[in-house]
Amino acid sequence: MPTYILLSRLTDAGAGTIKDHPERIKEVNQEIEQFGAQVVHQYATLGAYDFVSVVEAPDLAAISRVSVELSSRGSVKIQTLSAVPIDDFIANLK
Repeated sequence: MPTYILLSRLTDAGAGTIKDHPERIKEVNQEIEQFGAQVVHQYATLGAYDFVSVVEAPDLAAISRVSVELSSRGSVKIQTLSAVPIDDFIANLK
């Protein structure tokens, strides 16, 4: 399944939700599965982004739904990147 990187920044509303209900993070991960995607790894980070999530999804349509759905809630801004395994990347160059 293709891999995507979601770089997430909380809005003020999102930060308030996480502060009051940190378990909400895991609940959102379960919601992502309803779109046919799966969070493989997730990290809270300090810096420009609050979370980095490695997500597998069957195709661009599925990851687009995830990104738009989560962003439309107003609690997070997401930048979605397609990730190519390095061996595949090298093979594609040959």
